[in-house]
Amino acid sequence: MRLSELPRRTVAIVKSVDDATPGDPVARRLRDLGFVPGESVQIVTFGPFGKDPLVAQVGYTRFALRRSEADRIAVEVASATVSSIAPASQADMARTADTTDASDSDAQRIA
Repeated sequence: MRLSELPRRTVAIVKSVDDATPGDPVARRLRDLGFVPGESVQIVTFGPFGKDPLVAQVGYTRFALRRSEADRIAVEVASATVSSIAPASQADMARTADTTDASDSDAQRIA
């Protein structure tokens, strides 16, 4: 997917910035501005009637880009999945319970 195709306020991760020609100065400038692989990006708003320019945010910085410039940036929509969160094991849960019991008895001794 290209940055120019990204829906408004959808967080994505930059995959690459493609050079239109060898040594493309526009692509080089985009990389200098922070559009580098692994960086999160989102479209803040579009110009009048959904046209140029579009406003992209990388980190805390916003840039106005032409669609032709945004077309050079390949992105992948970022998504949090439930499978990426490891479930707690029985041992971890028992350890947490033991820690809680110990802190409760310490609190009773202080009181």
